Amino acid sequence: MDVFESIKTRRSTRRYKPENVSEDQVEKLLEAAIMAPSGGNMQPWDFIIIRDENQKKALARAALGQSFIATAPVVIVVCANKPRTARRYGDRGAEFYSLQDTAAATQNILLAATAMGLAGCWVGAFNDDAVSNVLGLPKNIRPVVILPIGVPGESPRMPPRIPLKEILHYEKW
Repeated sequence: MDVFESIKTRRSTRRYKPENVSEDQVEKLLEAAIMAPSGGNMQPWDFIIIRDENQKKALARAALGQSFIATAPVVIVVCANKPRTARRYGDRGAEFYSLQDTAAATQNILLAATAMGLAGCWVGAFNDDAVSNVLGLPKNIRPVVILPIGVPGESPRMPPRIPLKEILHYEKW
């Protein structure tokens, strides 16, 4: 699958087949993630892989009860290592660039998953402190995205998009 097909066919999937996602597949996803661009090449991402049923259920509770998270065979939590970017860019790096960079890594994971016949859902609605407690994160590591990943058990339709001509500007607003 080429990148444009992956972009066009990626969907937020909340139902997964009970098939395993292998360690090799997870490693491929993470290899795609770390190829993302990052401010000053500081690469402020860290990834936590969760397969334990109790951990997945705890994450689902921390994610405001989004129980589908626990049904995925594997969950990847993308974290921002704020000090890594702050070394070069101070507060802006810690609070802004690290979020942009982890978002780029997350999108790479989702596009790679689509190309591999897997699916996921970008979950950003969660209680940061609760997720940090579940995962035992140090204070300076921020959870940014919870990504349940699995073989899709549904085929969501593409949601409507605002037409490009309505959001495109040249030179000025």
